[in-house]
Amino acid sequence: MSRAARLVTVLSGAALLAGCAGAAPAPAASGDPLSGTVEVYAAASLQRSFDEIASAFEAEHPGVDVSAVYDGSSTLATQIGEGAPADVFASADEKNMAKVAAQAPDPQLFAGNTLVIAVPTGNPGAVATLADLARVTTVLCAAEVPCGAASATLLSNAGLTVTPASAEQNVTAVLTKVAAGEADAGLVYATDVVGRDDVEAIVPEGADAVVNRYPIATVTDAPNPAAASAFVAFVLSDDGQKILADAGFRAP
Repeated sequence: MSRAARLVTVLSGAALLAGCAGAAPAPAASGDPLSGTVEVYAAASLQRSFDEIASAFEAEHPGVDVSAVYDGSSTLATQIGEGAPADVFASADEKNMAKVAAQAPDPQLFAGNTLVIAVPTGNPGAVATLADLARVTTVLCAAEVPCGAASATLLSNAGLTVTPASAEQNVTAVLTKVAAGEADAGLVYATDVVGRDDVEAIVPEGADAVVNRYPIATVTDAPNPAAASAFVAFVLSDDGQKILADAGFRAP
């Protein structure tokens, strides 16, 4: 080999070594095939617990973003029936899940909830029992909303008739009016008052006999079916169930 040829060989080898030494190591693959956005349509009463579940799910699946829509279950069921791009539907009752059986054919129960009387802090209306709701300014959920149907059953079981000052489309709206002092009382879920200092809760007689059971399902035409299935599995897992239990939900 000529001296020139040897020089080219040495220089080429040195360049190769320098390139290898200076190159950053390739990032390790996470091994998680999930990516993209998963659209979760969930009952308003699930917002706090599902926000926490979404954060835990995203930490477990870094390539996925959870986008949640919270509203009354009847409103969400209507939107899904009209083709809203939902991946997952979590309803506050089985009746509204049944409305979208064609779009969400395999629901699974994941939580339960009962009603309490919510009053503003200090209880200015001196509410003590369900019967008091008939004499004070009371707000309830609309009849087509799960909390409204449960409220009607609870009051009927007690032999009471209450004419509400307003009928709200989700339980969050009821609680908002009570917390703001716009109403003396309202019927909301037990989970809605956990950790709040602007309202007080009274457990009415007969509450344990009226339990809302929450189903969850992946939507048949989910834009991101793999992430949807994984999200549902997380909600049903021990980790998901602990988050729900800590928020005050009971087992289904």
